[in-house]
Amino acid sequence: MTGEVRQRMIDGAIALLATRGLEGTSFATVLARTGAPRGSVYHHFPGGKDELVAAAVERNLGRAIDLLDAAAGQSAVAVAEVFLSAWRALLTQTGFRAGCALVAVTVGTDSAAIRQQAADAFRTWRDHLAGLLEQGGLTRDAAQRHAALLLSASEGAVVISRALGDLGTFEAVATSLLDGIRRDLEASPG
Repeated sequence: MTGEVRQRMIDGAIALLATRGLEGTSFATVLARTGAPRGSVYHHFPGGKDELVAAAVERNLGRAIDLLDAAAGQSAVAVAEVFLSAWRALLTQTGFRAGCALVAVTVGTDSAAIRQQAADAFRTWRDHLAGLLEQGGLTRDAAQRHAALLLSASEGAVVISRALGDLGTFEAVATSLLDGIRRDLEASPG
């Protein structure tokens, strides 16, 4: 039961980070969102907010990797489509109210340790995506380049789409990214 409360609080923090940013994610807002008892804050996160944020970064990365792994063994285009579909779903299912929790942490923290953890999470996410793109038929160099482009361009497109409240920018970016992967697949040896 205590593990369930902790996980609920971490999930609540991820949702709040994605919608309200780091400043809008406090223990009070996490408790209100999750219904967790007040005493559970320092029981589960004796290190304070930074410990909760660190757990949220770790769990968020795990979810991203799990999502990508669902496309393992598929073509590079299919891997990219799974990646892009997740962003599209996040935007539309939240009415353009949610973005990336990792971006929120990165731009909102003053903690060097938390910023480093976010950097490590982005690096792991990018490298995992690159590995799947390579398995999907791209050369190693092309896979690494496209993973970096997919991640960074999608993050930017999500921010702009949230601001505009529509998918136009996101879809334009997604189309361009997929076209680039298709071109490199056609040019790949073998």
